[in-house]
Amino acid sequence: MARTRAAALPLSRRNALLALSALGLAGIAARHAAGQATPPAASAVNVEDGVAIKGTDPVAYFTDGRPVAGRRDITAEWGGATWRFASAANRERFLAEPERYVPQYGGFCAWAVAEGYKAPIDPRAWRIVDGRLYLNYNASIQRRWERDVPGNIARANRNWPGIAAQ
Repeated sequence: MARTRAAALPLSRRNALLALSALGLAGIAARHAAGQATPPAASAVNVEDGVAIKGTDPVAYFTDGRPVAGRRDITAEWGGATWRFASAANRERFLAEPERYVPQYGGFCAWAVAEGYKAPIDPRAWRIVDGRLYLNYNASIQRRWERDVPGNIARANRNWPGIAAQ
């Protein structure tokens, strides 16, 4: 059997961009593993009128077990968005560990990301899975997402880097 040797192929522009993207994602993963929160690009956060997740306090999902409207006078800037909080204590929790409280996929609909696109959310359509907050478009879509939570999370995790960059 004859052995063949693969020729070194020049890096195409597309492959070079993919390699650079992978390095960037690896750097983010390394900072995350080291406990350093890296704010996402502004386009990767679900923002309306500059406010993330329709003004709902992201910490309240964890502390109160329900969505709670954030106050206009208790805010923090992170990831190119203004986040509102129901209390100063929740704001301090968020600022200490934003990656713990920021919803997955920048607060866009988890079902939509699993399907390959961004969509808005209803803050009342939510679920915490393995310590992570997932939001959905509405209660009907959330029921659809919940039919296969692990599969939908896996698909959304694969889709998110490309969607977040859009």
